[in-house]
Amino acid sequence: MIVVTGATGTVGSKIVAGLRERGQQVRALVRDTAAVPAGWDAGVEAVAADFADPASLDAALAGAEVVYLLVAVHPEMAEHEQNVIDAAVRTGRLPRIVLHAAAGVDQRPEGVRFVAAHVAGFDHLVKSGLPWTVLAPNGFYQNFLGMTEDLKAGRLLLPGGTGAVSYVDARDVADAAVAVLTGAGHEGAVYTLTGPQGLDHGRIAEQLGGVVGTPVAYTAVDPRDALAGMLGAGWPAWRAEGLVELYGLYAAGLASEVSADVEALTGRPARSFAEFAAEHAAALRGADAS
Repeated sequence: MIVVTGATGTVGSKIVAGLRERGQQVRALVRDTAAVPAGWDAGVEAVAADFADPASLDAALAGAEVVYLLVAVHPEMAEHEQNVIDAAVRTGRLPRIVLHAAAGVDQRPEGVRFVAAHVAGFDHLVKSGLPWTVLAPNGFYQNFLGMTEDLKAGRLLLPGGTGAVSYVDARDVADAAVAVLTGAGHEGAVYTLTGPQGLDHGRIAEQLGGVVGTPVAYTAVDPRDALAGMLGAGWPAWRAEGLVELYGLYAAGLASEVSADVEALTGRPARSFAEFAAEHAAALRGADAS
């Protein structure tokens, strides 16, 4: 049995679909079994579980052979990862854990709470004695789909400085995950998942402008102003501060490395940002919310 946590999210939902395409039975951990995707068939067993509730995790992981461990960004995300790992140990079956972390988790950059949480989860996993694999993707192309209002106004406002980022398509991350979940020979490996090139946000703005039909200019926002803007828009402080930290990593050029791991795992090159933008042109213009 393959268990997928975070099964309704950007990546998790695509992993579930990819596993079903391969005929795999899936147990999908969700918050509410009454609100699951309409496309799930009888091969997907939806199980309600809470990352903060060990008893629910014990029940959800019973019989698991492989677990895809993906938790949401949250102040207690390190504990949530650790709780799933501990529940996997308690099953007595020693399931393989495929941890969804973040690019750079093996390099341990300081000052980024999201990465630090994954480092804590990774360390706990290694100490657990369970067989493990880590998938460490960079930021997703799909994040730009939430910026349509600014793009229509011809602007891309981010605290990313001039650093390049090797963003990756979430679909490539899911395809790589399916390959690892269903394949052998991945134990003890850390795979860094990136797109085929690092692009600074000025280049990204140019490519976005080409598909939305109006020039888009990138402005490197001061991190303090970016934080104030997010807090003013009602963002939780922990998440807003963490995002500014992450963009600081981007600004420093520490997320520009390009890896061939997507192609090595899937057998095809990673999608480029230009391909993604062209394919999602209507959504980026705000004409299609899907």
